[in-house]
Amino acid sequence: MTVTTRGGALTAAAFRARFPVLGRKTHLSSCSLGARSDDLDHALLRMVDDMTAGGGAWEAFEGEFRRARKGFADLIGAHVDQVALVPNASTGAYQVASTLDYTRRWKVVSTVEEFPSVSHVWLGQRPRGADVVHATAPQDYERLVDRRTRLVSVPLVTYARGHRMPVDDVVRAARAAGAAVFVDAYQAIGVHPVDVGLLDCDFLVAGAMKYLPGLPGLAFLYVRSPDLTDRDPRLTGWFGRVDPFAFDPAVLDFPRAATRFETGTPAVPACYAANAALGLIGALDLAEVRMHVLQLTELAADLLSGQGEEVRALPSERRGAHIGLVDPDPGGLARLLAERDVSVSPRGDAVRLSFHYYNNTDDVAALCSALADLRSSARVGR
Repeated sequence: MTVTTRGGALTAAAFRARFPVLGRKTHLSSCSLGARSDDLDHALLRMVDDMTAGGGAWEAFEGEFRRARKGFADLIGAHVDQVALVPNASTGAYQVASTLDYTRRWKVVSTVEEFPSVSHVWLGQRPRGADVVHATAPQDYERLVDRRTRLVSVPLVTYARGHRMPVDDVVRAARAAGAAVFVDAYQAIGVHPVDVGLLDCDFLVAGAMKYLPGLPGLAFLYVRSPDLTDRDPRLTGWFGRVDPFAFDPAVLDFPRAATRFETGTPAVPACYAANAALGLIGALDLAEVRMHVLQLTELAADLLSGQGEEVRALPSERRGAHIGLVDPDPGGLARLLAERDVSVSPRGDAVRLSFHYYNNTDDVAALCSALADLRSSARVGR
């Protein structure tokens, strides 16, 4: 395949070409599951081929684990020793929560826009003395964070509304109070530049199945100072040891690196897929990706509004990679659009329309045409 680049990075057209399925379907659901790429297919075939070595395949698998840690570290501007492989964002959040002492500082400040399974982890610390409070608006963080606060949790982009949160302001408030900061970057990684040095966060979690288009089963946990938490992680396993291959059931030691937060064997297929995704995303200029996505969300919002649709779209500086289409039956609308080969993701009272660098104006046109056809058919059927 010929790879077209601009300034050393893949162009949008060259990136789209790595996803042949987009020639047949309109994929506007990356906020839920990324599109299938040729790179992912080749990675899984390579895994199956590696399995022909029988027990010897584990050497190849371990190489994939190392590549995944390094690839994610490079993507976010971290050191590989600051990255752990976890099965999902909830486990990553739990590993962080389990290391914190809530005796002298007991407050955890989250938001009502937090993804529930992350917020539920914080709520699960109440028996240990944590007092969890939720900001109802981004500006509430500054009011809620005080000297009693142990942890401040903020999504980089919210899962439901696609709200790009004012993380800089939240971090400043946390630092002034001496609190640690946890960032959920799941809805940002792959379509936003993410630099943990610039974010100045203590922890960050993201996964490899949405805008980082891999498979479910793998997430990444960044820990700025892995061995300086209040206590060791409560959930552990053989990959959390100084030397996992010592196979000593009587020794529980923790490395200084972020691998101390790991548990059992990572999901092997998800690691192969994640490395394919990291290779693809690593070949992009993410500032260009951000502008491309903003232009598509703006175009979609304008055209849909012109068709009489109710669209939720935040101002560009506060907008992530998706907008909302309000409908009385979001799930039903998503199914009808799927019948027309347009994939979207319903949440609450709206259908999320999410865009990646592989999307283009033809996708917006296909969505608008499918919706117009559905609305027209509904009127005729009355």
